[in-house]
Amino acid sequence: MPKERTGTGPNRRRVLAGFAGGAGALLLGSALGPVGFGAAPRPAAAALTGTDHADIQRVERYLNDVDTLKARFRQIAEDGGIAQGTIYLRRPGRMRVEYDPPVPVLLVADGMLVSYYDSELDQLTQVPLRSTPAWFLLRDPIDLGGDITVTEVERAPGALRVSMYQTDEPDAGSVELVFAEDPLQLRQWTITDAQGKEVLIRLESVSYGASMANELFATPRTRRQQGTR
Repeated sequence: MPKERTGTGPNRRRVLAGFAGGAGALLLGSALGPVGFGAAPRPAAAALTGTDHADIQRVERYLNDVDTLKARFRQIAEDGGIAQGTIYLRRPGRMRVEYDPPVPVLLVADGMLVSYYDSELDQLTQVPLRSTPAWFLLRDPIDLGGDITVTEVERAPGALRVSMYQTDEPDAGSVELVFAEDPLQLRQWTITDAQGKEVLIRLESVSYGASMANELFATPRTRRQQGTR
């Protein structure tokens, strides 16, 4: 029987939290063990100023202008676990997250579902994209209003931070996006789950505009089932 990997890397649930848990639930929480909800305080909507609205509109324009994005990432869990890998994003709806060894995990969004594939166990589990925080970045168009509630806009020299949650799931968790300024670029995000646990994803070596084929957004098991390599 395959054994759970140990060491400095995050466990499987923390891997999931970084990209697929948070808003609504920790992805696959029911499959990987019980997940508590309601422990985190209900976030409050921000009383936005004119400057806040202008910055939110800049963020919306930037995100909506991103067709494809490729980056290295570093994932840091609250317990100190660290993992690294490569992320591919093609809007709308598609994302691929490849973790470096020894983490045996691949996350893929194909426009409708987010698939979690564990190569060590040859186990594939799927949930609707709409129930994960990946939806914040992959929807089209991106509109930070209505079904998303902004709780804070904060500025620092050379940086802009925007915090938000899914309006119809206010107690389920939140997402914080951090951008570099001049020019505006997404640099990191933090997922806070319903229990107040945080996972930070930091992007490095970001590039835009590369062509990405549909096959990139399929799991190995899906390819086998379709009879492709």
